[in-house]
Amino acid sequence: MPKQVDYGERRRRIAEAVCTLIARSGMEAVSLRDVAAQAEVSMGAVQRCFRTKEDMLLFALEHISHHVTERAGARIAAASAPRAAATLLTHTLTEIALLDEESATQARVWLAFATRAPAGGKLATVLRDTYAKLHDLVAWLLRYGQSTGEIRPHLDPDHEAQTLLALADGLTVHVLTGHHSPDAALTALRRGIDYVLEDPAGPRPRATRPRAGTGPLMT
Repeated sequence: MPKQVDYGERRRRIAEAVCTLIARSGMEAVSLRDVAAQAEVSMGAVQRCFRTKEDMLLFALEHISHHVTERAGARIAAASAPRAAATLLTHTLTEIALLDEESATQARVWLAFATRAPAGGKLATVLRDTYAKLHDLVAWLLRYGQSTGEIRPHLDPDHEAQTLLALADGLTVHVLTGHHSPDAALTALRRGIDYVLEDPAGPRPRATRPRAGTGPLMT
């Protein structure tokens, strides 16, 4: 009886291989032969899962986005006050920034996609859609915080979401290039979050460095 192949799991395995190769050697390292070797599957298996290299890269990018989302959700669920706007905002932005050691590979891959995606290509479209969803999420969290009295009422949620996302994105690059340590970056992120809070000294989760495997952010 033929062995049943879990194509979903195989696609995820190939996506992990693509991310590992990009983080190690850049986009140029993503060849059919190297991806197959890294994933420990045949080149034919890769071709059966993805018709083109672009399809494979798109899936890898979506794989990273999904993983970040899962990590954010898990971290929020594990928080002592998961429904507090400050908790949601802190954990979400901490995960978006990809500052911990486990996220370093994903951060390098994300940056590679952001710098190499053609402006009019499918990869760029996925990146724009992802940023748009992140913006909507952070803006919603800010509006939710205003409704609970945790976020300063006079602030424009869309404007502040843009600022906080830019801060998180910039800190990712600063950590990757060694300009900031992860701890220093988290402190800077905390200051940005404190600005929007009605009472920065009030009870809320401390933006401590996430531990590998404890997972999560945006839902």
